[in-house]
Amino acid sequence: MRKIIVNTFISLDGVMQAPGGPEEDSSGGFELGGWVASYFDEGVGEFMGNVFAAPFELLLGHRTHNIFAAHWPKVAADPPPEGVDESEIQLAKKIDGTTRYVASRTKPEFTWEGSEWLGNDPISRLRAIKASNGPDLLVPGSADFIQTLLKADLIDQFKLLLFPLVLGNGKHLFGSGVIPTAFHVQQAITTNSGVICVTYVRGGSITTGDFSLQRE
Repeated sequence: MRKIIVNTFISLDGVMQAPGGPEEDSSGGFELGGWVASYFDEGVGEFMGNVFAAPFELLLGHRTHNIFAAHWPKVAADPPPEGVDESEIQLAKKIDGTTRYVASRTKPEFTWEGSEWLGNDPISRLRAIKASNGPDLLVPGSADFIQTLLKADLIDQFKLLLFPLVLGNGKHLFGSGVIPTAFHVQQAITTNSGVICVTYVRGGSITTGDFSLQRE
């Protein structure tokens, strides 16, 4: 069975909205887009490189798909844009060449070859895809779509990058209605800029205890 892996940037107060730039997602009046830029160091780049190292297909919300479609095909073009390093070109070719499943309330008109609508019942479709043979399914960003995946209990791993800042408002990784689930740490590193890069894998149900003093 294929795994569904969420990969996202997150603030200390759990916000994941618009990490890459001010125009990425300003919904809800969010004004702090681009908050990862000053922390993006070699360690962050290495962790992200490892995320995309294994074969993968993508699960994307409609907004994230449109952001990707406006960027990655241009980087993958021959010749590539000036000033783009070789590692980004290779990543662009992977993203451009893989299947990208897109969740959207209505059927989009795709111009990017390889993008595929999940249909009117995306959860049923995803369960079938997950049960089929193929590479793992990577979910980069896509805050609204992640809520759907969480409520359907479909996420197997989180590859999170925790940034040392508080944003105060914005779309959160974990909203209401999430199914209680335990995870354990598979890998964790801290970069020179203070970003904690951690991989969580499912650990089953939550175990509770009691710290109260025993009464005679």
